[in-house]
Amino acid sequence: MALAGFGHKMVLPIVRYPAQVLRVKCRAVTEVTERHRKLALDMLETMKDAHGVGLAAPQVAVDEQMAVIDVSHDPECVSFLRVNGEDKALADFMPIVFLNPKIEGGKDKEAGEEGCLSIPELRARVTRPESIKVTYETLDGETVTVETDGLLARAFQHEIDHLNGVLFIDRVSAAAKVGVMRRLKWLVQEWAVEDAKAAEKAKRQQARA
Repeated sequence: MALAGFGHKMVLPIVRYPAQVLRVKCRAVTEVTERHRKLALDMLETMKDAHGVGLAAPQVAVDEQMAVIDVSHDPECVSFLRVNGEDKALADFMPIVFLNPKIEGGKDKEAGEEGCLSIPELRARVTRPESIKVTYETLDGETVTVETDGLLARAFQHEIDHLNGVLFIDRVSAAAKVGVMRRLKWLVQEWAVEDAKAAEKAKRQQARA
């Protein structure tokens, strides 16, 4: 992954629900430029700063099919990992920057708790395929096929959903959705109050400058 030599990494603002960009079906990346390489570095830094395991471009207000994943904090989170048909050690394959992914889910399903950096303070159980096969492009123009399970499979599915304008709250069970949406409505109101306070504080500071 050619990401060296792009200077200082930035922590980008993470877009919060219900921003419209989170509901957009993202455009394919047809040509990788220096902007994409810099964006990849900044997204990795932003994900790390937010203690996340994945981040998609629309979460930083870029509507392109690009995302990053790093689950190296938990080496036991997968039972297998094959890259282009060869077994790989998880730590040797992290972090992942991927573009224009195509995914296939296995038949067996598994429920697990998920959260989202764009919907802080909300977690819910989501049922997804236990294992996946995903083919994507790298920043260097290579095509990579990954087969895996566990947290890495869940992270791929979660981030690829983002690239299609789908959020994890869309995938909770009907029984849980009422409670989830009630809490989300309350959170959105709280965020609006926080944002208004922050804007007022910034205005006062600017006036004193």
